[in-house]
Amino acid sequence: MGWLDDVDLTRSLDKEDGERLLRHQQNRLLALRLQLGGLIGGGGRVGPPLLVVFEGWDAAGKGGAIRRLVAPLDPRHVRVKQFAAPTPDEKRHHFLQRFWQPLPGWGGMAVYDRSYYGRVLVERVERFAEKHEWRRAYDEIVDFEHSLHEEGMTIVKFWLHISSEQQRNRFEKRARDPLKQWKLTDEDWRNREQRPQYEAALEDMFERTDRPEAPWTIVSAESKPYARVQVLETVNAAIEAAMRAHSIEPISLAAREGK
Repeated sequence: MGWLDDVDLTRSLDKEDGERLLRHQQNRLLALRLQLGGLIGGGGRVGPPLLVVFEGWDAAGKGGAIRRLVAPLDPRHVRVKQFAAPTPDEKRHHFLQRFWQPLPGWGGMAVYDRSYYGRVLVERVERFAEKHEWRRAYDEIVDFEHSLHEEGMTIVKFWLHISSEQQRNRFEKRARDPLKQWKLTDEDWRNREQRPQYEAALEDMFERTDRPEAPWTIVSAESKPYARVQVLETVNAAIEAAMRAHSIEPISLAAREGK
């Protein structure tokens, strides 16, 4: 039994309940984000930086989850950075180099759509990295995240998990939709054929890089409403815990919600 085997993919929310719970969590996130930035509560004191990392199967709903996460926020208060394959120039540097610049400072928030974990996933499976390179990367990533944590950063990492059957259904639905066909590539179909290799890489990744200061949350994403609510709940809980660890009491929304 592995990490993925423990995920209950039957968890779900209907659309109405999902939207209601999502609105509640988005409202909570808005208040926490403003407080982190020193814009409300606490006399202008800023809170610890927040990094949210998204990984997951193709068509697992990363884009939709990220959109719901940042929707309540002012665009000036969050940075969303999407990472694709490294450019020829980026390949000349250490693989972590391109992930430093977008990191948030104190009072800031950043969301990574894909991340440095590509080193031990796609680069491992597709053999874009040598065996000694991706094996070494586990410790490099753990050290990287530990150094960020020591500087005060809150790190929230998500893997959005769906079954192979659900992924095939979503691929086929995309293929029939003229406005979503661009999301589906030959590479996506080819990656499906290597799912067992990716699952083995994932199990190693979770085992080697799950740490108290940067834990993995594996999201059951067969139900998109459920996944989106779980993402917001997890981020909000992490922010509140980090604020309290720095002697900042999260603001209460009781008065506002009572209007």
